[in-house]
Parts: sequence; C-alpha cells; structure tokens
Amino acid sequence: MGCGSCGTGTPNGCKSNGGCSTGGCNRLNVHDWLRDLPVDDTASQCRVVEVSFKQGSRKDFFRNPTFQIFEKGDYVTIEGVNGFDVGEVSLTGELVRMQLKKSGTDEFHPEIKKILRASTDKDIETFKISKGRESDMLAKSRAYARDLKLQMKLSEIELQADGKKGTFFYTADDRIDFRELIRIFANEFKVKVEMRQIGIRQEAAKVGGIGSCGRELCCSTWLHDFKSVNTTAARYQNLSINQTKLSGQCGRLKCCLNFELDTYLDALQAFPDYADNLQTQMGTAFLIKKDIFKNLMWYTLPNNTKHFPLTIERVKEIKKLNQQGIAVEELEAVEITSKNKEVEPEFVELVGQISLRSLEKNDRRRRDQERNYRAPQGQNQNGPRPQGPYQNGPNGPRPQGNRPQGQNPNGPRPQGPNQNGPNGPRPQGQNPNGPRPQGPNQNGPRPNNDARPQGPRPEGPRSEDANNA
Repeated sequence: MGCGSCGTGTPNGCKSNGGCSTGGCNRLNVHDWLRDLPVDDTASQCRVVEVSFKQGSRKDFFRNPTFQIFEKGDYVTIEGVNGFDVGEVSLTGELVRMQLKKSGTDEFHPEIKKILRASTDKDIETFKISKGRESDMLAKSRAYARDLKLQMKLSEIELQADGKKGTFFYTADDRIDFRELIRIFANEFKVKVEMRQIGIRQEAAKVGGIGSCGRELCCSTWLHDFKSVNTTAARYQNLSINQTKLSGQCGRLKCCLNFELDTYLDALQAFPDYADNLQTQMGTAFLIKKDIFKNLMWYTLPNNTKHFPLTIERVKEIKKLNQQGIAVEELEAVEITSKNKEVEPEFVELVGQISLRSLEKNDRRRRDQERNYRAPQGQNQNGPRPQGPYQNGPNGPRPQGNRPQGQNPNGPRPQGPNQNGPNGPRPQGQNPNGPRPQGPNQNGPRPNNDARPQGPRPEGPRSEDANNA
C-alpha cells in the first residue's frame, strides 16, 4: 500500500517502513479532525501524546516535556522499564484530551511517563532487531508451557525496544501457577518477564481476522470497549437462537448484536405489552414475532400451521375485548402482497436466425471440392467416375439401353500389346464374350457370361458399386 502523505516517501504497508500520517496500517486508528484547526493560546494546548505499540494493538499516553511538535506516524523514544522503548505517534492535539477523559486518566498525573526524544536511526535499528525475535520466542515459550502441562495458551509476546523486558499475553480458564515457567523464560530469553492474562475477546482482537460479514473484525480495527452480549439482544431483533451463527471467531456472542439493539428497543415501544396470547373462538393465538418495519404482529392458532399477521390497532382491539371476557370470532389478518418479481427477458439471438442446414450444406460442398482437388486426374475417392457423355453422379439415374462402344465403367482400358485383364494377359483382337481361339494353349471353351470368372478380384470398385455409391 502506497500513501502519498508518507513521511519518508516509501510504502508503509504492514512493515511500517515509513511514517504514514494517515495511520492506515494501525489498528484502532482515530481520524484527527482538529489537526488543521489554528490554536490561539499555545500555553493551553495539550502536552500529552497518544502512542501506539504493536501496530495499534496497544496504546498509551506520554507527556511531551520538551514541547516538541510531533506528527501522526512519527517514531518516538519513550521511557521503558530499566531502558527505553519505541512507539508510533497515533494522536496529538485536543483530541488527546477527549481520549484521556474517556479512559479516566488525569492529564497532569505525575506517573505519566515522558517522551525522551524523536527516535534516531540507532533506536529504530535496535527496535527492529527486538521485534524480529518475537516469533521465535513465541514458538519456544509455547513448547515450554506444553512440557510443563500448563492449561494456558500464549497468544502474543511484546518485547521492549532495547530487549530488556518481554510481556507475555496468555489466556486461561483457571488460575495458573507459572512460577517455574517464568524462571525458564528468564534463563532462556535473558529478559524481565511479565505475564499478563487477557480475555478471549482481547485475544481475537490481537490475532485479527475476517468476520462473517466479509470485513475485518471490529475488535481489531476500531472497537476497544467490550460490552456484555446475551441472547436477549437476539430475541429483540427476531433472530434465531443459533449458537453457531450468533458466535464470532472468539467463540462468544458477536459484539455487533448490540449495535442495532437500541433502534429495535425504540421501535418496540409502539407495540402493546402483554399481547403474547389472544383469545379467539378457534383457540388461543400465540405471538411468534414482531415486525418493526411493517408494524405487524404475527400469530399462530393451535392445530394450524398458517401464520396470521395483525396490525397493532387490531391487536389492541382484541386485547381490549379479551379483558371484557369476549373471544373474537376471527383475527382479521392482513393480506401480505409480495413484490412483483421482475420478468427476466427471454433469450434473444443477436445474430438472427441461422439455419444449420445451410451451414452443413456449404461445409459438405467445400469438403468435396478439397477431396477432388487432392485426388489424381480422373480419379475419385468414391470410385472412378465413368467417362463419356452419360456421366452419372452417385445419386443420379442409370442410363437405359446398351452402353456406348469403347466405354468402361472402371475407366479406359490401356491400349497396347501388354493389355492385362482380370485373369491374365488377353490375346489381341479377341472378344471377351466370344469363344477363345484354338491353339496349343486351349483350355476348353470359355464359360458363359452368367458364370463368375475365377481368380483374384480386380483392383478397384466394380461399376455397380461406383453407380450405387
């Protein structure tokens, strides 16, 4: 993420490479809308600065004794435990007084720690080295707690900038005796150990994540005051009591159940009280829900699965009659008209009506032309086409009568002394249908035309196959 108001001109992002004046990478960020307001009396200006640690997961107030002007996003070196620490300025000016009043802290309290100086390059380098050790320390500390079989969960470690103190945040259901664990941490990490127990909501705020609404968790962005949430808030809002849907990532009821609760309570004041049951001649009608948007109350009758929506005026009227001992005949439910659904337009072909037959016909003609072009002269892949004036296609009628002289359905016969018939060499000038000449190689009279000649079948399709193909 690149920010145009970044002090160093480098992207801030999650690595905090620069001093972003917007604080967009910090949790619990506050917009200073009084930043550009001119101050007449500088002596009465607030001298306390709000400083954030661990990318806004923890904030504290520090006094500015040197009256140095700090901007939001600047790194400052502050007093620590037997050393110094480095934090990021998150708020200055008059809004700090409002935050002090909100947290119940006195502006002139003597125990408020001081800002030593603006962080130097050496301070920032030492700060980054200490922060780089936190992930390895967290993994080792969890292993030590597992070896001691302590029922606790270490969620985060925060080291001081000079590396002399480490704060271990953990969650546990019961009291934990971690005296042995503290001795192991002190010998292993060479720091002053502080164990701080937090609730499961605070743990979710430190870890962060995405809620079921698709946005970042409220507790990790802006929510800092965790109020108690119970199922009564869900009942007022007509929500189903489903523990899975009403629970957040921390395993507790969602904090957002309290956000709209006041609006529902104000709207429910117009509804009559003690109207859970209505007496009718068909039986007792039971209230199942209240619709504050349509000002309707839904009832159901025994042995009937239908729901009856009644107006507030009708419910008050029936309740008044029931107090007089009169059971109404009908509830006079209101008809609920559903919204007319938008008719989806039918599918319209933008290119118009296209005949697939015409496309197939053109494609077939193109394939035939390519096939004839690739074949040799006078040849066809479907069989040789008869030569002569009576050329018939594969689907055309066969001509009637005698075949013209010199035509052969299998193509012209080669001329010359080496004419080869289907059964071997044929003598010159002989008729295929007549008797064979007398001579030394007489094999007897040639069979009639009705008899099929013996021997191998000639190559290529017959004339009948070519005409019927």
